[in-house]
Order: sequence, then C-alpha cells, then structure tokens
Amino acid sequence: MSKDFFGAEQLSRGIMKSLNAINFRLNIKVWAVVFASFLLVADLPVLAQHDMSNMPGMSKSKPKPKSKAKKKVARKKQPGKKHDMSNMPGMKMPGMKMSGTHGRKPGVRRKKALAQKKSANKTEMDNMPGMKMPAKPSSSPTQSPAPQPSSGQMPMNMPGMQMPTASPSASPQTQMNMPGMQMPAVSPNPQASPDQKMNMPMPMASPSPGEMSGMKGMENMPGMNSMNTGPLLVMSGNSMGVRIGASESNVINLGQMGSGTSWQPTTSPMYMMDKITGKWLLMAHFNFVAGLNSQGGPRGTTKFESANWFMPIAFRRVGPGTLQLRGMFSLEPFTFARGGSPLLFQTGETYKGQPIIDRQHPHDLFMELSAQYTVPLGEKGSWFTYFGYPGEPALGPPAFMHRASASENPSATLSHHLQDSTHISFGVFTTGFIYRGFKLEGSVFNGHEPDENRYNFDANRWNSRSARLSYEPNNNWSMQVSYGFLRSPEASAPTTDIRRVTASVQYNKPLKRGNWASAFIWGRNHTSSPGELHNLNGYTAESTVNFLDKNYLYTRLELVDKDELLRASDRALLGIKDDHPSFRIGGYTFGGARDVWNTKKFSMAIGSDLTFYSKPAVLDRLYGNNPVSWRLFLRLRPAKMDMNAHAMHGNTGGETKPKH
Repeated sequence: MSKDFFGAEQLSRGIMKSLNAINFRLNIKVWAVVFASFLLVADLPVLAQHDMSNMPGMSKSKPKPKSKAKKKVARKKQPGKKHDMSNMPGMKMPGMKMSGTHGRKPGVRRKKALAQKKSANKTEMDNMPGMKMPAKPSSSPTQSPAPQPSSGQMPMNMPGMQMPTASPSASPQTQMNMPGMQMPAVSPNPQASPDQKMNMPMPMASPSPGEMSGMKGMENMPGMNSMNTGPLLVMSGNSMGVRIGASESNVINLGQMGSGTSWQPTTSPMYMMDKITGKWLLMAHFNFVAGLNSQGGPRGTTKFESANWFMPIAFRRVGPGTLQLRGMFSLEPFTFARGGSPLLFQTGETYKGQPIIDRQHPHDLFMELSAQYTVPLGEKGSWFTYFGYPGEPALGPPAFMHRASASENPSATLSHHLQDSTHISFGVFTTGFIYRGFKLEGSVFNGHEPDENRYNFDANRWNSRSARLSYEPNNNWSMQVSYGFLRSPEASAPTTDIRRVTASVQYNKPLKRGNWASAFIWGRNHTSSPGELHNLNGYTAESTVNFLDKNYLYTRLELVDKDELLRASDRALLGIKDDHPSFRIGGYTFGGARDVWNTKKFSMAIGSDLTFYSKPAVLDRLYGNNPVSWRLFLRLRPAKMDMNAHAMHGNTGGETKPKH
C-alpha cells in the first residue's frame, strides 16, 4: 500500500512539473503580446499625426515606402531649412515680415542667433491678421520634447484651420492651396515624406476691406464678396453714414437726414438707438415731452399734455443700391386736449368742421410710412426714389420737430402752415439726383391737410406738386429753396389753392462738450380763391446751444402774417368787415433745459420756457395788452449717439471719405 501511494505521489509531482513548464511558456508569450501591444499603442499618436486624410477639406497622396534605415537617419538629422515666406504670392499682409533660414547645419556659436531669429519670425507671424503661431510645447521629465518641424511643415493656427503637431519622424512636405494663397514647393529634402495637399477655406481676418484688399486672389475667398462691398454702417468724416450700394465713398449721412427727404447739416447731433442684425441696420428715435402748458391772456388756458412721436428706421442693401424703410407714429390724438394743444395766435386745419384758432392740431397716429431706394452714380452722385403713405413731399425745410435748432422746444412754430405743414401727406412720390453737395428733387402728392379723424388713412387725389433744390457747401451748413402748388389744402376753404415758396439756411457747430444749431426760415403762401388774392409771409429764427454736456438754452423769434384769427363774431365785435383780415404777429420764446438722468441709451431732462408776443393794438380786446405764455415739461429721448464709441468698438466698418 505504501509503495503504491509513493508511486502515485511521484507521478503527480511529474505531472505538476510539466504543467508549470507549460504555464511558464504561456506567460512568456502573453507578456510578449502585451509588450508588442504597448509598443503599437505608443506609436499610434505618431501614426495619427501623419494621417491627415480625414481632416475636413484635406486630401493626402499615398505615401512611398520607406526603409527602417531611412527612418533612423531622419530621427537623428536636424530640421531642414525654412523658406522665406515674405515673397510668397498672397502672403503680403500688414505687419508681416518673414525671413528664411539657411539650410546648412548651424554651428555651436550660431545656435543662440538662430533661436532668436526663430523667435522673431514667430512673433511676426503672430501679428498677421487671422494667423496665430502655436506656442512651443513645454517638455516634462517623463515626456521627450517635441522635435522641431522639418522642411515644408509650417505650424499654423488660423480660424477654421488646425494643424497637427510634428511627429518625431520625418515631417511631410505640405502644400496649402487655400483660396487666394499659394505656397511655393519645398526644396528637396531626403527626410520629407510625400506631398500632402490641403484644401481649406480661409475665413475673413479683418472686418476692414482695406487691410486685405492688396492680397492676391483674396476676392475669391468665401465671404469676401461682402468685404469688397464694404460694411453698411461707416464713418464719414466725423459723422456716421450708410453706404449706398457697393460704393466706396458715397454714403447717406445720418446726421444729414431730416424729415422726408430734406437735409440738415451733416454734423447735426443724433439722438438714436442703433443695432446691426444680419444684413439690416436698425435705428430708432423717439421724443416724449409731458408737462404743463399755460397760455396767457383772455384767450389762453392751461392744460397738462404730452407731445410725442416714435420713429423706427431700417437700412439694407438691395441689388445695386440701399433701401431705407421708415415709420413715424404719434399718440398726440390721445395726449392732446380736444381741439388741440393751446397755442396763442396759431391757426390751421379744422375741428368739428370749424377752423382751429389759438391751438395746435394734434399729429396723426400714422405720421409716416415710407420707403426710399438710393442707387450710386459713380462715387460722387446718386439717384433716389421715395414713396410715402403718409409721407413728406420735397417742399420746405425739415419739419420743426426734426430740426436740431428746435430740438428742445416742444412748441410748434406759428409759421408752421407757411413753411413745413406738408410733412404729413397721405400719398407722396419723390425722385431726385444728388451730386456732391447738391440735391435736386421733385414730388407729386396729395395736397390736402389731414382730416379730423387722426387714426385713419386719408384717400384723396394726388393733385399737388413741388420741387426743391438743396445745397450743403460743407458739413456745418445746409440750404434749400422750394416751390409747391397745393390744390385746396384746407377743408374749411375747398376753393382756395396755395402756391408756397420757402427758403432756409441751417447751421450747426459741434462744440467740445456740446453743440450749437441755428436756422433761418422764410415761407410765403400765395393764396388764390375766386375774387381774392393774399400773400402771407412767415419768418423764423431759432437756435439751440448745448454746453457742458447737460445744459441747453434755446430761443425762437417769429414774425408771421395771420388772416384766420377772427371768427364772424370777433370781426363784428371789432367792427371789421373784411372776411380775412391779415395781422402781423410776433412770438418770442426763451427757454432752457438740463439733463437730470443720462444712461448709454436714454436721456431725461427738465425744461421750461416763456413766450412773449407782439400784435396790432386792434387785437387787445381779444388777447389782452401783453399776454405771456409759459411751459414746464419733462423730456425723455434716446441718448446722443457717440461717434467715437462707434468707431472704437468696431460698430462701423472703417473710415470712409466724405462725399464732398
């Protein structure tokens, strides 16, 4: 029994030794497989760096086989020479100066100089628009430093372009065929692998077309069409303008825009909000004035009221020109007293079928809905068409609420119906030409004053016409003369036509911490009705000075002929038999305002003024000897646009020369 037991034990020991030997051989094979896998994984990044065929827009030619000996030699050799990129077609960019390095191996004494030259080249390339050189990766104790790029490899970090890091093995020669850029072939290098071709779109490097206009072939780059036409909003001298089509220097000056198609001096201040959304330039202007209005004398009264309006504007390039859409709305039909705002010696339009006297009529809810299309004619001229329903024909100066010289005065002019009353006409078509500082335009329009319903759209025949010549000798002056024929404008006198002639001179002077705007306006109505002819003249001189940023002083001096002041009962009381007696009335307003709350978007001010009058003595029984009127008001509007801020923050596309 014991012998059998020991024989079995020896047999089992022999079997265990055999199994251990087999297990040892298997372990060696497993570890060999693991070690080979580890080497393969370690080489994957190197292989991935060379596999550029999967990059968007890149195609790679098939590599030629290399021997192991060549690989070893390539790892030991120094980087090949870098090429002079300053002479490359399309690579002459602002701020770029590149020099090449010699292909020979630098000596010990030249290593420091070579390193400085590489650093300088890298810095110069970093300043290229749209081009940044990647920083040299730092080495760690556990990671070997990345070798320098070999001949033909150029590490770049452009928008929309990412280059892989250089591998320890031979770097391939890279040919970059970007739109507008061609890189020369690399000189022969035994280390180089086969060529690789990269087709990548290059994004815009700068918003300014002038910076890249000198680069060869850049006009074919994606997105360069919009750069060639330039940005929509530009700086024109010291003011802002909207580019007309693709013209380089022909712009619509925003400060020059008055009501309708009228002109102000280009340097006039603008109280607007603006925003660029896609291909649209959006702007908004509004003015809200609320307070007490007290008119003196027996015919005067005191009311709490609000004069207000809101004007959105939009610009966009359409075809060869620029489209402008504009609206203007007012809540005065709801915020004025019935019959209008109290204003001594004012006349015009009707209320409940009777002529309005000593009141200013409210404006319509829809004051303007218009479209204007302007096409450049060379770099110094343009042609435009304007349609409004309602709109303003080419007649008279800018309406009083749009003039910089009256920006703080909430009252309408007493000469309104002799100078600029056609600023709300339900049906206007205007066309004209601009050359340098001249503009000649003509209109056909509905000459009727708006009816008593202030919320609807009037429908009348377009039976009136006008013409206007405007001239701006420089950015601080604007002048105009105009003539218009108005067929039965007043509902109270349907058989009376008016031939109106106007002339005006406007001046604006920007100050260091403010602005000074003035205007001189003359208007004449030659009225003709069966058996009657009348000539009525209105003269207006007004000025507003803004000083120390927040302070305003303003004045308005008027002389105007009025022939609708007396009703039948008034004429009987005064013993006057003429149906339309004419009187020369004078109004003299002096006032001031101060901003009390300003932000980047809004401005609020408190203001007040006094108005004195002159009149014939025969009217004393109706108006008193020396009536005096006053106002106390609160004004809210957008903040004044800062031209310098727009230029600095890149809201405009660059500097553009003034058009004259």
